[in-house]
Amino acid sequence: MADVTQEQITEALATVNDPEIKRPITELGMVDGVEIGETEIVVRLLLTVAGCPLKDTLNRDITNAVAKVAPAHTVRVDMGVMTDEQRKAMQEQLRGGRAEREIPFAQAGSLTKIYAIASGKGGVGKSSVTVNLAVAMAKRGLKVGIVDADIYGHSIPDMLGVGDQRPTQVEDMIMPVPTEIAGTTLKVMSIGMLKPRKDQVVAWRGPMLDRALVQMLADVYWGDLDALFLDLPPGTGDMAISLGQHLPNAEVVVVTTPQQAAAQVAERAGTMASMMHQRVVGVVENMSWLQLPNGDRMEVFGSGGAAQVASALSARLGYEINVLGQIPLEERMREGGDSGAPIVITDPDAESAKILQQVADSLSGRSRGLAGMQLGLAPAGRL
Repeated sequence: MADVTQEQITEALATVNDPEIKRPITELGMVDGVEIGETEIVVRLLLTVAGCPLKDTLNRDITNAVAKVAPAHTVRVDMGVMTDEQRKAMQEQLRGGRAEREIPFAQAGSLTKIYAIASGKGGVGKSSVTVNLAVAMAKRGLKVGIVDADIYGHSIPDMLGVGDQRPTQVEDMIMPVPTEIAGTTLKVMSIGMLKPRKDQVVAWRGPMLDRALVQMLADVYWGDLDALFLDLPPGTGDMAISLGQHLPNAEVVVVTTPQQAAAQVAERAGTMASMMHQRVVGVVENMSWLQLPNGDRMEVFGSGGAAQVASALSARLGYEINVLGQIPLEERMREGGDSGAPIVITDPDAESAKILQQVADSLSGRSRGLAGMQLGLAPAGRL
């Protein structure tokens, strides 16, 4: 049996690409070492993130590649995780030494108010609230943009009636889709507008999600905005972390329903915002009650959810967080989302529309605090 050399194993590993980055694992610094025994070869692999969903693919590809040059050996792949320094070095290598793209809303002096609409779980109407709040502010004459940051469940374009439109690209710059509704204009960007086909499924994990968010913030020419809304995916995953890293000055609005199950997980969304040094500015309760024909209110999903979230977050975060509004369950609001005609425009006298307008007015009337703002200060020396 011919001896197998380190050089042969390295050359074999160089044929294995990371399934997402599409570059050899040897170039990305993912191979931490190789041990060649008499009957077994051990490859130590460093994953970019813990719990990588494609680790089985990497294990299979590495095993097959090494087996081709060492058929008499068994192959074992030991998996670890990169350190922060190793991930940073890989990012710098992938950028080829180029500076990271600049997000205008994160720069010192930006006057655009950033509202991140978050929820602990899906199905609470977070996207409907986002769309109506943005349109309600635009009704007041403000310049408003919306980023559909719910990469997997993007629905904002359809809710605004622009699901089939595509952005215009000028060189490396993307123009957001202008959306006109009853004389009100917003600028909209969603990953759904960048897909080749509307029915194409987005199946990405951490690094890809982060790049998608940066692209929609940095590569899109938003112009001068008074307010930018981000419709976040439910939960406390990768996108919430990326938002905190790239836009620490974003103010978070937590959306819940009255039921306890929704309220308890909504508290986690608010806590995550605080962990990323963002400020929670209030809680919105959706589907609070159903107005019956006889004038009574039916609390379909119970009561007290928003108050519970506001109280818990106030105690946990150390400052007062209020319930901004309680939106009733109305069929016309659902119909407006399906038809691309938000209720604050089509039926401004509806109870849900009036409450949404009041919430938007209260948000836009607030002066932004210093939380998350860059003050442009640098230390002159050490004491």
